Amino acid sequence: MFDLSGKIAIITGGNQSIGFAIAQGLAKAGAHAIIANRRIDEGEKAASLIKSKGYAATAIPTDVSSITTISRLVNTVVDKFGKIDILVNNAGVMVRKPILDIEELDWNYLMDINLKGMFFCCQLVGKEMIKNKKGRIINLSSLRSQKMAPNRSIYAISKAGISNLTRAFAYEWGKFNITVNAIAPGTIATEFNRKHFEEHPDEFNEIIKSIPVGRVGNPSDCISTALFLASDESGFITGQTIFTDGGTSIC
Repeated sequence: MFDLSGKIAIITGGNQSIGFAIAQGLAKAGAHAIIANRRIDEGEKAASLIKSKGYAATAIPTDVSSITTISRLVNTVVDKFGKIDILVNNAGVMVRKPILDIEELDWNYLMDINLKGMFFCCQLVGKEMIKNKKGRIINLSSLRSQKMAPNRSIYAISKAGISNLTRAFAYEWGKFNITVNAIAPGTIATEFNRKHFEEHPDEFNEIIKSIPVGRVGNPSDCISTALFLASDESGFITGQTIFTDGGTSIC
């Protein structure tokens, strides 16, 4: 099961944390992982780490807030590999501020990457998938799409938008044998979160109390869900947001 041999998979933001974990997981299952992120040195490092384990990976510098660079990414991958089988839209940013402190620059920065970038990654990659009458698109949403937390207003708004974006693409593209689903992680021990919780231990303790399984997640906790959604075994599932959150969303 979950054999991805010969598949070409783009992972935006695949250089670190959840994106890197998923990229490794897809590569281990046989896919060629295309690491698409802004900083070429970090992308090359991530691809080298995957290749050092005997798997296939390539880094292509990409800024998902720019439609031009998304188009360049798609053209480069298709020219080199002839197709795109899997897209994992993982690139995203966080702005932690009270609502009254949010400025237009904050809104534009976050929405350009989290929502606009994801929409056009789906659209431009999807055009190639439609030609092949098959594809798997996996978007990274968040627990915050459903459950609020302090100072996460526009982040939560963007992630709720991702869940609806996922349904919209799934509705239109099912006829092309393209499935579009989302993974909504809960609190994950990413580099960014670790630093924040070190500075705010009381907040960390409260979060632990709110998670039924009694721990925060690790980036690797998202791999199995991504593998399933990327594989042929999930062909009758589309338009869904799957919460990978230790049960927090049920509380």
